[in-house]
Amino acid sequence: MNENVIQCINLSKDYGSGPVLEQLNLTIGSGRIIGLLGPNGTGKTTLIKILAGLLQPTSGQVLVDGHVPGPESKAVVSYLPDKMYFADWMKAKDLLDLFEDFYADFDRAKAEQMCASLGIVPTQRMKTMSKGTKEKMQLVLVMSRKAKLYLLDEPIAGVDPAARDFIMNTILTNYSQDGTVLISTHLIGDIERVLDEVLFLKDTKVVLHDTVDNIREQQGKSVDALFREMFRMNPIEGGNQDAQ
Repeated sequence: MNENVIQCINLSKDYGSGPVLEQLNLTIGSGRIIGLLGPNGTGKTTLIKILAGLLQPTSGQVLVDGHVPGPESKAVVSYLPDKMYFADWMKAKDLLDLFEDFYADFDRAKAEQMCASLGIVPTQRMKTMSKGTKEKMQLVLVMSRKAKLYLLDEPIAGVDPAARDFIMNTILTNYSQDGTVLISTHLIGDIERVLDEVLFLKDTKVVLHDTVDNIREQQGKSVDALFREMFRMNPIEGGNQDAQ
């Protein structure tokens, strides 16, 4: 395994109306759970899509497990997008078959066990599932891979507090222990307990990258409190407006 799972060197992304990410330099090691934090519209989704190989940077370099995003990196990245992408006609079994065929690191037995605990039967179609169950089904698929990097884009946005607890516990107990998890969210209070490190994105740049322990010791406050102070934010609930 490459010591650094993520390396960004002078990374910039511009959609034509100004930079979304600008001269971003970042190194992330293995075996970490990291919060990618920032208000809506600060580039969290853009960064995740670049790491997933779905967007090309305007300039700079990105390496995932030592590879430029492509077939080699995609084989070790498990990506949870912020929107559902499965067809309504598909059954739970179809999705398990798809992931088993496509990903060599997919653990079918683990996925089936997680589905059973959720009460999802193999013949159940996506169109018959509630929004929350669809999101849990998608999470089951993503977390049943033995990946080196899990990219989770707003996994708890728009769900109730009980569902948030379930989702965070699922992530915490099922990711590959030598893998790294990057979680994008603005609901910091709900995920802070599981984080090892945090990245604050503001004005196209990473303005803070530190461990949670250092923040608490040096700042004398929680990550959530520091974030609200830096961004002068009031409590926010729900919503997922981070289109970029």
